[in-house]
Amino acid sequence: MQFNSLMPTFANATAVFFGSLIGFLFRKGISERYRKVLFVAVGLSTIGISIKMIFGANNFLIVLFSMVLGGLIGEFFNIEGLLKKIGDNIKEGDFSTGFVTSSLLFLVGPMTIIGSITAGLNGDGNLIYTKSLLDFVSSIVLSSTYGLGVMLSSLSVLLIQGAITIFASLLTFLTEPMYLNDLVAVGGLMVLGIGLRILEIKDTKVGNYLPALLVSPLITFLITLFK
Repeated sequence: MQFNSLMPTFANATAVFFGSLIGFLFRKGISERYRKVLFVAVGLSTIGISIKMIFGANNFLIVLFSMVLGGLIGEFFNIEGLLKKIGDNIKEGDFSTGFVTSSLLFLVGPMTIIGSITAGLNGDGNLIYTKSLLDFVSSIVLSSTYGLGVMLSSLSVLLIQGAITIFASLLTFLTEPMYLNDLVAVGGLMVLGIGLRILEIKDTKVGNYLPALLVSPLITFLITLFK
């Protein structure tokens, strides 16, 4: 695996570290007015990235079927609800709470998984870099409330996100265009949903569609058997 594949993760961890430091030092976070400007910028950029990912699809029927089947699987297991429940169970308070809360926020979500897989497979770190800006703003706000525990979560980002990227890079068969292009397009549709959520246009349950990332290469493989 090329070291460049891990650069987006290093950038993300660094953004969380310095964002947390800023929030801790000033203890005021960032005003709602300016925070909204930054989140709109991130949301629009996320949608832009998603469109680029979607347009590279080989066969949009595979993408569509992957999303439908993956979404049904995710809805059956209520993946989005489980992720939300993990966050809701966290209580406010001390150093450890700040660490756990921020680690969950920065790591439990489709953007982390899709971005890490994309970076690991083809070295495209654009989604993780966009996530880094989002996490930078969030870490300022969280650190002003929870303190230095948020800063420690930068280590969680480095280790866990990096591990996903490394694992994805080992799945070399997925780098073949017949697998990669449709897989990235499936991820692009989910990234579009994330962008809509960031902009507060639609509260899409993107987490329920995560199984589509497994369904897409499986469908492609089955199709090749009948060619």
